[in-house]
Amino acid sequence: MARIAPVGSAISRQPAKGIALMALAMLLIPIVDGIAKYLSADYSPFFLSWARYAVASAIVLPAAAILRGRHFLPRERRKSHVARTVCLVAAMTLYFLSIARIPLATAVSAYFVGPIIAVALSVVILKERVTRRRFVSLVLGFVGALIILRPGTVIEPGILLALGAGLFFALYLVATRHASTASDLSETLTFQCVVGTILLTPQALLSWSTPTWEDLTFFVGLGGLSAASHGLAIAAFRFADVLSLSPLVYLELIGAVFIGYFAFNEVPQGPSIVGAALIVVAGYLLLNSHTRMSKRPEKPLEPLPLGSHTKS
Repeated sequence: MARIAPVGSAISRQPAKGIALMALAMLLIPIVDGIAKYLSADYSPFFLSWARYAVASAIVLPAAAILRGRHFLPRERRKSHVARTVCLVAAMTLYFLSIARIPLATAVSAYFVGPIIAVALSVVILKERVTRRRFVSLVLGFVGALIILRPGTVIEPGILLALGAGLFFALYLVATRHASTASDLSETLTFQCVVGTILLTPQALLSWSTPTWEDLTFFVGLGGLSAASHGLAIAAFRFADVLSLSPLVYLELIGAVFIGYFAFNEVPQGPSIVGAALIVVAGYLLLNSHTRMSKRPEKPLEPLPLGSHTKS
């Protein structure tokens, strides 16, 4: 997922490098999802959620300790960090439950309503102004979600789980916006991995399945590639700004279609394609709205981050 650049952080003006790093990060995410979907045939999604955080922590924590010493975790606004991490943990767990039941592309499409919901919540909770473009994006996102849900038919529980994941991701975005934290991104990532592992440990113990030797490589890939995608995204923001990088989150949807088709023989259905297209258009309008508002010098506005996988 696109992340908020730290307040006051210096950005090296090499947008091409930032775009390349962000694109690679977003294309790694569907691979992680594909691994989780493959493993869900033999392991509980609750256990997989914990394993993803645990392996990522085993990679991120030592690196953070070496680079930052004792101060590798945020020292301010810990409650805000906990609240956001809880939302992320819930989003990822629901998402893993959904991809065990429905095609990857459908799950990602439903999950992408999160940023659209975040706009609606920011209007209600943060009293932000509703522009014409924001209103249109809300309508398109809502219609896209309805098309994917297809009311009047038997609603697939997996789609509801993916929408629930998107809702928790929206809550994460609003909590992040409300906190306006200036914490370093590496500190935030380390905090999310460590606290996420702790929060998920009880459900992992209740659904424990000792991985086979053959599956250990997949478990390492689950957490390792997840940590790598976060690291690449963090690096991307050192070379380009949020407005340049946020649209690249939709590469995740393209990657999900390819992984779903070649790894699981999943072919997106017509309604899912139409619904996903409307949600992508809604996201584009939302980004365009932030671009216009950010150009007004009298009232600068930090863009609301878009994206998926900080499902992790």
